[in-house]
Amino acid sequence: MVRIIPMASSIRPSLSSIRFSSRCGVSLSSFNNSSRRLNSFHVGCVTQSQLFSLKASKLVRAEGSNMAVRATGNMAPVSSAITQEDALDWVKKDKRRMLHVVYRVGDLDRTIKFYTECLGMKLLRKRDIPEERYTNAFLGYGPEDSHFVIELTYNYGVDKYDVGAGFGHFGVAVEDVTKTVDLIKAKGGKVTREPGPVKGGRTVIAFIEDPDGYKFELLERGPTPEPLCQVMLRVGDLDRSINFYEQAFGMELLRKRDNPEYKYKIAMMGYGPEDKNAVLELTYNYGVTEYDKGNGYAQIAIGTNDVYKTAEVIKLSEGKVTREPGPLPGINTKITACVDPDGWKTVFVDNIDFLKELE
Repeated sequence: MVRIIPMASSIRPSLSSIRFSSRCGVSLSSFNNSSRRLNSFHVGCVTQSQLFSLKASKLVRAEGSNMAVRATGNMAPVSSAITQEDALDWVKKDKRRMLHVVYRVGDLDRTIKFYTECLGMKLLRKRDIPEERYTNAFLGYGPEDSHFVIELTYNYGVDKYDVGAGFGHFGVAVEDVTKTVDLIKAKGGKVTREPGPVKGGRTVIAFIEDPDGYKFELLERGPTPEPLCQVMLRVGDLDRSINFYEQAFGMELLRKRDNPEYKYKIAMMGYGPEDKNAVLELTYNYGVTEYDKGNGYAQIAIGTNDVYKTAEVIKLSEGKVTREPGPLPGINTKITACVDPDGWKTVFVDNIDFLKELE
């Protein structure tokens, strides 16, 4: 659903992506090529917002401010003036789910073949937008309205991307790691870590690379409703990142582990238990505070009930909002975009609008 194009003059921005352009700002769409039209739910305008503002560590109402959204002709408040404590409490109660992860590949058909034949994913949908010179494919282990999925982006004529040192891997839960690795080898896939217990633990894992060099960790576990279970990113200050994702994103710290022998720490963050939900794995390597992110990995999309409140809480939590909340021109899907303290991008998408796009 969401695509951020790399900074290359030869690649044109597209309507079905988040894009950064001096002319038209940021745009996102998940429409099929045959139905690029307005949603029936129309958000016509947003007046001056009833702002959250940080003052003496409190979120207070700006004097005389007002926020409303016109929806099907009726004016309705989007947010209310609340304290900082109430704002952070709202984040915990907001209906949030990791929707999909977005990244770029050099040969879409080759990648689809690898993911479906070797990793057992299903091609959920595919769309080509020739006038914008890109193609998207959505793959996963279940429908997009209930599962965390992958969005692949192929930009015409671009056959290679820099994965970077900051991106770690995707995690896929399988019932038998050894059998999966044997299958991947038979299909000509690259295995970078043979099956065996994780260092310092008992979980059987293996590492493989897809045709573009993105790493996948295979984790041996029983049947799970969310086989696409992890996105691992490296950060420069683990405690800072944990605090940010708890406060700004409403995630829960599921577990934290220090491995002094191997000089790294990890924190699992998410919206539910690891065996039933996709989670974000944050990794801190001792002494490393910055990473090259490359131009292959793009972002994660997360659903929310209110993009306006989401943006203000992100600001309150010292995050940087890169796209102010509101409906996108022409499509009316409401989004907001931000970066975390390490510069990793996330887009929040209105839950109702997301389901309408899937229709």
